[in-house]
Formats: sequence, structure tokens, C-alpha cells
Amino acid sequence: MSVENRAKRPRLPPRWFIRLAWSVHRGLYRVFGGRVGLWRPRANGWGALRLTTTGRRTGQQRSVIVGYFEDGPNLVSLAMNGWGEGEPAWWLNLQTHPDATVDLVDGQRLVRGHAATGDERLRLWARWREIDTNLDAYAALRSSETAVVVLEPRPAASDTLQGS
Repeated sequence: MSVENRAKRPRLPPRWFIRLAWSVHRGLYRVFGGRVGLWRPRANGWGALRLTTTGRRTGQQRSVIVGYFEDGPNLVSLAMNGWGEGEPAWWLNLQTHPDATVDLVDGQRLVRGHAATGDERLRLWARWREIDTNLDAYAALRSSETAVVVLEPRPAASDTLQGS
């Protein structure tokens, strides 16, 4: 690899550190009863939500905290697996069982997930690129395309569940 290519390649912490950070984040969320660990997206920034999916093999509820931004009523995330290889389990679960629940700072929503395609994917990827200027370089670390995941309000579901 040339010096020029090495300079452009983004650096990631070791995989064990990424997994530890995810565990600590989930632990803080759990210890503080959801009062810590989630935040709204800011101007040219992303937020954090808690996504609960149904396991594709077990049928059990599985939760993960992911980054997102808002696109009208939809929430948009990336199935990036910490920029590592393979698809994240939550995305595999959503492909099998698209109905899910998200916890946001201001409450809970019922959503249905799908991968953005075509012009929608191009538009949403460009929006992520505004938030993270190194997005394309990080995505190049993966051998497969990173899915842009759209979480849209479930049909006939209210925007927010009260008391959940």
C-alpha cells in the first residue's frame, strides 16, 4: 500500500475496543433507566436511539443503541457494524421481522424498517456525508455495501406510545 493510500485510509480503534464501547453505552443506558445514553440529532450531527427488534432465530426481543438522523417522520440509520465486516445482527433481524420499536429521548415509537434504495438511498447517503465527512472512507473498509436503514412510523400506529 502506498503512503498516499495509507494517509487516506481512516483509522479505527481495535475491534475489542469498539465492542467494549458498545457494552458500556448499553450498560449506562440500563443503569440510569434510559435517562442517559440517548440524544436528539443536532444540526449537522446524529442522535442516538434504542432499537428493539425481534430476533430472527429466537423470536426474542433484542435491543441495540444506534446513531440516527431524522428525515421528516422517518428515522435513518446505517447498518455499518462498527465499520467491520458482516451485517449487524439488528439489521438481519429487521430484514426478517421489519416491525420494531424505537426509544427516543421524548418517548417510544412503533416503526417498520427497510433498506433505502435508488434515489432515496443516494439522498440519504449524501445527508449522512454532511454529518460525517469521512463516511465514504469508512464505508470503503467494508467489502459489502452499507445499508441505509429507514425506520418509518408503522401504518395505523400513533407517533408516540404513552406510558411505555
